[in-house]
Order: sequence, then structure tokens, then C-alpha cells
Amino acid sequence: MYAREQLREKALKAVNKAAAIGPDVHLEEFDKRPVAHEYMPDEKLRMLPAEEQKRLIMAGLDLSEKERAGTYFQKDSTVVHCKSKQKGIEVMSIRKALESHEWIYDYYWKLMAVDTDKYTAAAELDLHDGYVIRALPGEKSVYPVQACLYIDKEGLQQNVHNIIIAEEDSELHIITGCSTSPHTRRAAHVGISEFFVKKNAKLTFTMIHNWAEEMIVRPRSVAQVEEGGLFINNYICMRPVRSLQMYPTTHLVGENAVARFYSIIVGSPETEYDVGARVYLKKPGSRAEVVARTISNGGKIISRGHLIGQVPDIKAHLECKGLILNGGLIHAVPELEGHADGVEMSHEAAVGKIAQEEIMYLMSRGLSEDEATSTIVRGFLSVDIPGLPPQLKAEIDRAIEASDKDVM
Repeated sequence: MYAREQLREKALKAVNKAAAIGPDVHLEEFDKRPVAHEYMPDEKLRMLPAEEQKRLIMAGLDLSEKERAGTYFQKDSTVVHCKSKQKGIEVMSIRKALESHEWIYDYYWKLMAVDTDKYTAAAELDLHDGYVIRALPGEKSVYPVQACLYIDKEGLQQNVHNIIIAEEDSELHIITGCSTSPHTRRAAHVGISEFFVKKNAKLTFTMIHNWAEEMIVRPRSVAQVEEGGLFINNYICMRPVRSLQMYPTTHLVGENAVARFYSIIVGSPETEYDVGARVYLKKPGSRAEVVARTISNGGKIISRGHLIGQVPDIKAHLECKGLILNGGLIHAVPELEGHADGVEMSHEAAVGKIAQEEIMYLMSRGLSEDEATSTIVRGFLSVDIPGLPPQLKAEIDRAIEASDKDVM
């Protein structure tokens, strides 16, 4: 309890502290009071209205749970469904963990500073809930665990804190979706995530955003990867959102630790994205890759990447490619920072348009102009992500396919 009091004191000093990068937001415009909902057992979860089910499916939540190792579903501030289906894989709410498990304090706010900015401060001062997902030592998830953070109340500021732990020699796959109900137009989401990948563990984390058009989204995340660990982070946002700003950071603190970030982002008119990834390579043999695919359909996209090689014998690559379809802005900001002899780091960045000769070639093969353009866009968005289990690859492919008509 004393630790929480100290965190609160730090947070109070940062309630007006704007983020270091990205547009500022007036959080006082949103309502952060808790919203109560009834718990949903399995049968009730599958009886949600069809339109609501569609929103959840687009965010990667499989209501049948057939090929899932567990489920966490939070509606506004209330956990409405939470369970694990596999021995050795733990799924619980963070409020329950803080009340019942002393070990959670070894992870809570250990990677992310509570006073980083007013968004991190809000997550501590007015915490609604969030999930804790942990793979015990040596356990390997057969199917992905799914988590969904859902906003139903108009004007709500949803504050969550998530902790994900892959213990030594474990393997954990997670699909997390964020979405709003069909009637919700404007709200804010503040999300803190801390990832711990222990020695020789593997963690794959796929996030699919399916927000409403007037959403303000401020995720904050930090990961730590120990010796021989692998962290794969996939991010997909192909639906309009008013403003999204995130810059996840990963620290490779063990030899031969690996981090890979892959993102697919489509910016529609009047949307604003400031996104990227930063990786610190701190031990010999560590490897990092950051790959981004962005499309502007009239929106503003700032795509960042920052690789910091602090020791010899590290390898890192940054790739940022953007496609402008119907105006807007894509601003690629690649950064490489080497601090020692023997670092091997590279980047490539490109922003352009669809070549007319490519469209003409496909039209000569029998496609209409719209079909040709759509085929090129799907090919551009297809990113080869090594090491994905079939269920995660299928979810990413489905998200791209389902959003194709909206992109065009």
C-alpha cells in the first residue's frame, strides 16, 4: 500500500505534463467516472447484438473462444468476462492482482515511469482496470489469449494498465483488440502496458484498433527482453480515429535478445497519427527490426523509428514505407544511433504513390481500375512477419481483407 501512495504522489505532480512528442489533449473534457456492467458468462457473451458482435470481431475478439487460450473482456471500466482455458496461462484483472498477489508489485510501474506525462499519471490516479496475462515457466500457449478493451459510454475516458509476463522458457501469444460500440462516437483511451520477456521466452503481441472516428487514443508501453528472449509486436489500425499517439520502447537487456515491430496504419481524412517504435540494444548479440507500412487516404501520419545500439555485435534494421492515395501527409522519421565500434545498423524509408504502369498492367489482365488499385494496396500492406502462429497470421490477414473497401 505504501508503494501505491508513493506512485500517487509522483502522478499528482505530472497531471499537467504534456507528452514529449505528439499533439496534446485536454483530458478534462472527458468523464472518467467508473461505469458498472453485469458480468457475462459464456452463453451471454455469444448473445450480444449482431452489430456489437461485428465490432468485436473486427477487433480480433472471437466470441466462440474455440481457438483461444483465454479471454479478457473489459467494457468501459468493468471486467465483464475473464478466464484462462489452459493450465499454466494466467489471465486476471490488474485490480484483482493488486489486491490478491504480492508478486504483481515486482512488475507494476517497473518499466514505465508513472510521471512520464499526464496520460501515465491519469492511469494511476483514476485506474479503471486492465489485464494481467502470464505464462508460467516452461509453459507454451497452444492458442492465443485474447483481450478486448471496449468503450460503450459516450465521452468516457477509459484508463487501463496491462502487465504481460512470459516467464523463463515460456511461449505466449496474445491478440488484443480495442473498439467502441456502434453508437459511441467520442471518447478517450489511456492505456499503459508493461511487457516482461524472461530468459529464452517468446512473446507475440498483436494489437488491432477498431475505434470510432472521434476517439482520442494515448497508449504508453515499455518492454524488457532478457537473454535469448524474443518479443514480436504487431500493430494494425485501418479504421479512422481522431488522434493517436504512441511510441513504444523496448530494452534488450540480455545477450541474443530480439525485438521485432511490425505496423500497418491507414490514415483517413481528419485523422492524426504519431506512431513508431524505439529499441535499445544493450547486450552483444541483440537484434532489432522495425517495419512500418502506412497509407494516407487524406490523413496525417508521422511514422517514427529509433534504434540505439549501445554495445558492439548488435544488428538492427528500420524500414518505413508510405503510400499516398488521396492526399494527406506521411512524415517518416528514421533514427539510428550507434554508441560503439562494431554496431551494424541500417534503415530505408520511402514515401510515394501507386505507379500508373502497375495499374495499367493489372487492368490489361482483366481487372477494373478499382480492382487493380485494391490489389496493389493489399500487396503493399502484406508484411511478412516471421514466427507467427497460424491463428495470429489469420487474424492479421482477415483485418486487412475486411478493411480493404474502407481503405479505398
